[in-house]
Amino acid sequence: MNESPLLKVQDLCAYFRTGGGVAKAVDGVTFSIRPAETFALVGESGCGKSVTALSILGLLPRPAGYIAGGSILLHGRDIAHLPPVEMRKIRGNRISMIFQEPMTALNPVFTVNQQISEVLRLHQGMSKAAARARATEMLEHVGIPDPHKRIDEYPHQLSGGMRQRVMIAMALACKPELLVADEPTTALDVTIQSQILELIRKLQRETGTAVLLITHDMGVVRETAQRVGVMYAGRIVEEAPRDEIFAAPSHPYTQLLLRSLPSKGVRNRRLATIVGIVPHATQFPPGCRFSNRCPYVMERCKEAVPPDYAVAEDHRAACYLLEAEEDRHRAAKRDVELQPPAPASALDRNTVCLRIRDLAMHFPIQKGIFKRTVGHVLAVDGVTLDIHKGETLALVGESGCGKTTVGKSIVRLLQPSGGSMQFRDSELMGLGRRKLRPFRRCIQVIFQDPLSSLNPRMMIGETLLEGMEIHRVGTSRADRLRRIEGIMERVGLRANMATRYPHEFSGGQRQRIGLARALAVEPDLIICDEATSSLDVSVQAQVLNLLKDLQSELGLSYLFITHDLSVVQYLADRVAVMYLGRIVEEGATPEIFDTPKHPYTRALLSAVPEVEPTGRKKIVLQGDVPSPISPPRGCHFHPRCPHAAPRCSRSYPAAVKFSPTHECKCFLCKSL
Repeated sequence: MNESPLLKVQDLCAYFRTGGGVAKAVDGVTFSIRPAETFALVGESGCGKSVTALSILGLLPRPAGYIAGGSILLHGRDIAHLPPVEMRKIRGNRISMIFQEPMTALNPVFTVNQQISEVLRLHQGMSKAAARARATEMLEHVGIPDPHKRIDEYPHQLSGGMRQRVMIAMALACKPELLVADEPTTALDVTIQSQILELIRKLQRETGTAVLLITHDMGVVRETAQRVGVMYAGRIVEEAPRDEIFAAPSHPYTQLLLRSLPSKGVRNRRLATIVGIVPHATQFPPGCRFSNRCPYVMERCKEAVPPDYAVAEDHRAACYLLEAEEDRHRAAKRDVELQPPAPASALDRNTVCLRIRDLAMHFPIQKGIFKRTVGHVLAVDGVTLDIHKGETLALVGESGCGKTTVGKSIVRLLQPSGGSMQFRDSELMGLGRRKLRPFRRCIQVIFQDPLSSLNPRMMIGETLLEGMEIHRVGTSRADRLRRIEGIMERVGLRANMATRYPHEFSGGQRQRIGLARALAVEPDLIICDEATSSLDVSVQAQVLNLLKDLQSELGLSYLFITHDLSVVQYLADRVAVMYLGRIVEEGATPEIFDTPKHPYTRALLSAVPEVEPTGRKKIVLQGDVPSPISPPRGCHFHPRCPHAAPRCSRSYPAAVKFSPTHECKCFLCKSL
């Protein structure tokens, strides 16, 4: 603990000049990172985490962004105001960064070799041949198969997990002293996420590199970090060793963040939420910046900024509740207050809302001037599912398994290649646009990215009104406008927001708008496609509570497509596990999570970062999902399965039932 820090950030201030005034994105941040240590910086979007990272690397966009004060000491040398030519010697060499989105960070017109070799030739003075050899070695080091071939490919030819590995290889090529990882696993499947985190830990052990981890995934923090800084509105409000943050959070903001996490333990209770949003960096309130959202606010909180109080050794928090011993006891007691029970879903197992049998979606591969079909992409290949009235069915699996294609096929955004879909005993397959229209009203969808799914030229009220007019919901325009006001209030938006445009809302509010648009036509089934995947935990908690409330009130059914298994464990009644176009296991949520049968299901569950450790053994799957153009013969999972037997490569296993609701397609299941 007495080891001198590798990096020491002291009273750092990073501001931006904007039309609305000076935005104090980072305003007095202090922390340090020791060699070979992982320091996690957590908090909601807009708190200044990424700006802190960009400040350390000297990457603030100029002239709008600038460092207004403080110091950034690397081995005691202040690098905050170094000239660009000096900073370039440090950036990429002694300090490297993994960006959140590798596809935008990698240059699409250069090969993998050109991009990694550039770093080595610039900072290490290597020859072209030596740099290529080192780049190939790094690709092999980060676990990319066939690196001698992959090194000459372009970013678009690689999967998401491979692109992230290329970013890591580039960042670590010069063996930096500090690695800044900005949301390195956001939107990745749990299996790929587990591989990336294990890779970072492995390389950290081998090279002694320190890591500044920026994330909103508290499970990743629990498994990876040694110390944690909780950031809010440009400042660190609490800093402590990882175990103390999770066992005894002291700041109300930290407490509420942790209570917002969905898990098995809170399945029958509402998730704690944080009222309001992070204030804009040009409009921070006086005093404690969390005061306008804090449930324990006192008058003095609004008047003066609270100092840092020592909670324990190496544990500090900025909250007036910690000023006296009795206040500390009161704060700790508040932290264990229980939330009210969650509303019970209106589940009716005797009524099937949607019955799917042998659904197939095969995309033709066409070549030549005459567009001759030379093959098919078997995106969905024989899916059978039942969704009951008032039920939440979760569809889970890695990217490329066909989950989203199933959702799009159900709402007929894609024309299925085969199978049967019955809604209320009415067959949907083969219906034309005119006959399908009444059913489109009954089945709605919430897309993963609400901003791209909303018309930027239409006000929110117009967006909601459009669907109601097409499906003739309401008796008149005035009646529809009254309904819109009620729908917006129901999803937690003010009625006067109907005259705003999509870009004027936060991510969580846009997700609520997507839900409001679906509810406007009074559907029976809503398909939620990764509806909470990129939201902060606090906003995610609000959306999940809202989905449960609406299901209880209206008897809605949900098909919840996601890779976030913590959300599944909290929200879903049943789970279907999908792999390469087929359902490999299906069952009630407790059956899937407590007694998983299929090796793929067990691997998925073991890869989930755990806030509350269960002792489940990690199963790291090798490689990526095979191509659906030519899936493996026999069981599609056998090339990656640790228990594969010869017969697995010869024939596809039939379903084995363990209960009326639990079945699995695996040859191993017969002996379990």
